[in-house]
Amino acid sequence: MTRAYDPQLAPWVEVFPPYDFSDLTALRAEQDRLNDHMPPYEAPVPLSVHDAVVPGEPGVPVRIYAPKLRHGPLPAMVYFHGGGFIMGSVDMFDHVTRRMAAEGNLIMIAVSYRLAPEHPFPAGLEDGYRALLWAHETADEHGIDRSRLAVGGDSAGGGLAAGLALLARDRGGPPLCFQYLGAPPVDDTLSTPSMQTYDDTPIWYRSAAVYSWDCYLGPSKPGTPDVSPYAAPARAKDLSGLPPAYVYVYQVDPLRDEGINYAQRLAHAEVPTELALYSGTFHASPLVPDAASSARIFASNMAALRRGAHQASNDGFG
Repeated sequence: MTRAYDPQLAPWVEVFPPYDFSDLTALRAEQDRLNDHMPPYEAPVPLSVHDAVVPGEPGVPVRIYAPKLRHGPLPAMVYFHGGGFIMGSVDMFDHVTRRMAAEGNLIMIAVSYRLAPEHPFPAGLEDGYRALLWAHETADEHGIDRSRLAVGGDSAGGGLAAGLALLARDRGGPPLCFQYLGAPPVDDTLSTPSMQTYDDTPIWYRSAAVYSWDCYLGPSKPGTPDVSPYAAPARAKDLSGLPPAYVYVYQVDPLRDEGINYAQRLAHAEVPTELALYSGTFHASPLVPDAASSARIFASNMAALRRGAHQASNDGFG
């Protein structure tokens, strides 16, 4: 079927074949190598980048990105990489987190969370929560403004970030100033029109989403009544009291409608919310570096990141 792809993206649609989930180890290695094909990101400001481990059993590896030239504490974001809950890595999203630290002028704490199916929900989410607690507790040591802590992620990372915002609210903190939700999978029922329609799209498609949720929640559990809202935030009955949100979605993406629906529900719950729908794009289409849409997406997302991370809470968001 003909899809409404941006003309600059259309030639790339066939470049991304369906995933072979029969050998997840090989698939993960192949995905990790994607970063080798990305053009290097030249940060406009010098960055300090180092790895650390959040203490505990098990320890949670994190990578910390911070602008070297700063005056006083900076906002910080606990960030989850993408990969359908089952693949991806901090290395794979290194160019993304460098850009966010440099152009957002904030400290990025990228979480190397445990992956499903070896470590299903809530393992990865709890890794993120421990990283958030650690960022709050060690804020002075890392030059973090503990009053400006945010959570964020792209793709599966966006779903994890939405779950973490709910978890932090319900556990009484740490308080968050912002949530950045990029094309987030938040609905395990797989029932939206876009999820029902798009099983032939690049990067992500319905049957991949089915496999992903089965790995994350356990086989046959997605869509059943007892799925936790921390795993599938669309199931949360009450979204009030959450931090201001920026949600972005791609037009030709099975995840499109659940992201839009979640943004609408956040707005209805009086959570300051901004939604961006990028026309003609497919899931993770900014991997096509020379497309004008990629530049537009990066510029818009970084502007929203700066507003959300730095704007004082009494100034609103947007």
